[in-house]
Amino acid sequence: MIYEPNRCPFRFGLGTFGDRWSLLVIRDMMFRGFTRFQDFMNAGEGISSNVLSDRLRQLEARQIVTRKKDPADGRKVLYELTDKGKDLRPMMLAIMAWAGKYDPETNVTGEIDRTLTD
Repeated sequence: MIYEPNRCPFRFGLGTFGDRWSLLVIRDMMFRGFTRFQDFMNAGEGISSNVLSDRLRQLEARQIVTRKKDPADGRKVLYELTDKGKDLRPMMLAIMAWAGKYDPETNVTGEIDRTLTD
């Protein structure tokens, strides 16, 4: 099937979550349970705070994540995947499986097994 450029599903998907940082934020929320800004900053990926703020805003605007005040400390914010964000799980697992197959440095079998049973 040939797609019209402005109606292409890949264009839509990449425009929604297709940069490195957005996918890593989604990964950390989905598989590592991160909810706080500081969680993402301490993830070891080296993201700068301004880039992280921008990606979280973009993901929120695209309804991939929501933000709410932390009930334990109203000055802080918690981030959570929306149903739309959670629907990315099969794609995220496919990326993990693909990387595990073709990248000798990647070890995801345990991660995939754990995620499939969650």
